[in-house]
Amino acid sequence: MVKIVLRSPMISNRSGLPFSGPAWRSWWIRLYLGGLLLGVCPVTLRADILWSDPGSRVIHATETGTDILGGKVKRDNKANDALYFRFRVDPLSDPADEHYAALFQLVETNQWRLGVGNAWEAWGYSAAYASETGPSNKVDQSDSGEFNLQSSHPEAAGMGKFYPYELPSHNHPRTIVFKVQYVPGGDDLVTVWLDPNLTHGATADNQREDLTTKLKANASFDEIRLRHWGEGGPSKDGGNGWIFSDMAIATSFNDFVVVRFWQTWWFSTLLALFVVAAVGATVRVVERRKYQLQLQRAEQQHALEQERARIAQDLHDELGSTLTRLSLLSDLVKVDKDKPEQVETHASKLSQAADQTVRALEEIVWAVRPGSDTLQSLVDYIVHFANELFEGNTTRCRLDLPHDLPALALPPDLRHNIFLIVKEALTNALKHSDAGEVQVHAKISGLTLEILVQDDGKGFDSSSLVEGRRNGLGNMRRRAEVIGAKLELQSAVGGGTTMKLLVTLPNEKNGRRT
Repeated sequence: MVKIVLRSPMISNRSGLPFSGPAWRSWWIRLYLGGLLLGVCPVTLRADILWSDPGSRVIHATETGTDILGGKVKRDNKANDALYFRFRVDPLSDPADEHYAALFQLVETNQWRLGVGNAWEAWGYSAAYASETGPSNKVDQSDSGEFNLQSSHPEAAGMGKFYPYELPSHNHPRTIVFKVQYVPGGDDLVTVWLDPNLTHGATADNQREDLTTKLKANASFDEIRLRHWGEGGPSKDGGNGWIFSDMAIATSFNDFVVVRFWQTWWFSTLLALFVVAAVGATVRVVERRKYQLQLQRAEQQHALEQERARIAQDLHDELGSTLTRLSLLSDLVKVDKDKPEQVETHASKLSQAADQTVRALEEIVWAVRPGSDTLQSLVDYIVHFANELFEGNTTRCRLDLPHDLPALALPPDLRHNIFLIVKEALTNALKHSDAGEVQVHAKISGLTLEILVQDDGKGFDSSSLVEGRRNGLGNMRRRAEVIGAKLELQSAVGGGTTMKLLVTLPNEKNGRRT
């Protein structure tokens, strides 16, 4: 009675990436997910797999067995090539208390040829129907040609001693690979590896000697049968049988080598490309960051140089002339020391020049002081200057300036130029307009600051205005151009003068004027 139970096939992937189709449009996603699966399911690189059966079969009480090959591969005594056979077993029978045999059996015209598994009298992993008997096997079984297989897990025979074989046991599956070098008209040369290394880089030549067995046998075949039987026929069936799986015939040992996806050439190539791309991207990011830092430093250096140049220009314009005047007046005092009236006049002018010098120095210090870099500070300083300028004069100054301005930071050059324009307008109104009242208004709309200086004085004919020759108006226009502001002057004879300044303030987020 033949009893064969088929189990679900073991997972085996020998065709590359398992996922494809419209559901996986991204190649990188397929590669990643395929890699995760392949990390568990090995990829066998095949040169020429002649036959394979990856499924699991429980073979029990089948002494004659049934052909599983179907004539797909065969060899006779005229063959002179080499074939490699592989199968995996998980013994269910216990050889310690059950006398049985289980074989991966080659058959030629219903004649038993080489068998590999557990020979009848061997009680361990062994070959059967060999042309010679193994050194540790019983010699009275000459018709079965039993030959024990060397194992890297030999059975213990005592303290520090081991038998030259391994007993099959359940839950300790083993993979068996054997090579047959066919010899025309003679005994074929057989090499058996019990649980060999089949990982990346493994070959037939670098297998360990303690799991390699060499023997001679007739290995011609036209069938392969899976056999299991016990002592005394069906009534004593030799336990629960063996599980055979992952069977194959190939032309090279390398056909059975299991290569993980990360060990393949294409993965190494992709990894190398990825590393090169990552290094290139890193270098690009680092160089770009270095360039941005250099550009930022250059901008800061340029801004610092501009600020230094502006301070130097202010010192020259504001203090240079007044200091020169102070020096000249001091010389005149010495010359006219015997003329009391002239000395008094010179002293009065010295006092005025000293006041102007102090005020100019105060303005420069205010412009560069870090605490003065807000819009509110600018407005407050305009109030302070106007009060000092018109103090003790018959001309009144009425200020209409907001006190709840937004907290906007202003660059030193911007706030200083705005102040100098307003200062020039107020000074002109006081000295040249003969006005009874001067009004200063300021308002902000969005990022636009509007400052209005208006007097009710005698005015002038603006159509006949010559650039640079009337009351410093040319300087006001040049300062407005520097900061990108719009300056409007309106005046008529007998109708007073109005100066309107429109300034676009820096964006609070990026510190730049839009």
